[in-house]
Amino acid sequence: MKEKIFRILKREEKEAKEKGEEPKKTIGLIIDGPNILRKEFGIRLEDIKEALERIGKIRVAKVVLNQYAPQGLIEAVVNQGFEPIIVAGDTDVRIAIEAMELIYNSDVDIIAIATRDADFLPIISEAKRKGKETIVIGVEPGFSVALQNAADYVIKMEGRGEGVGYGKNHKTHGA
Repeated sequence: MKEKIFRILKREEKEAKEKGEEPKKTIGLIIDGPNILRKEFGIRLEDIKEALERIGKIRVAKVVLNQYAPQGLIEAVVNQGFEPIIVAGDTDVRIAIEAMELIYNSDVDIIAIATRDADFLPIISEAKRKGKETIVIGVEPGFSVALQNAADYVIKMEGRGEGVGYGKNHKTHGA
């Protein structure tokens, strides 16, 4: 009996190999919902997705929201293929836990955090210490300069006016 050995590659892997390129790196993304997804910023999830896909392939995409997240925002998160995580109270601890899980996930090459908050500087440092590349995604005003300087990649989003998100009166920690 003859034994055939073959390898099945996804189209993008085959094309990359034919061109002599490396397969795209995998990205684990965590979005600080109350800090980034605010109506006045007009940041759209598909814009974040598009920007990251220029760097690698998104494998994990989570949006951490608090209990005040509008239903329309939760639906938009789900419709874009992101996993919503809703917590009572402050979201920072949950973001840190999710980020640490990604740092220790061997299937993720790059850690991306969408936030303006310098509180996540230790996450960027730990990711780099563990050999991960890092991306911070933010928007002005209040995009931490320290966070930007610590990351391997910085993506500054430009809002498109009013969008789906938290209202202007919503309070966020560290923003």
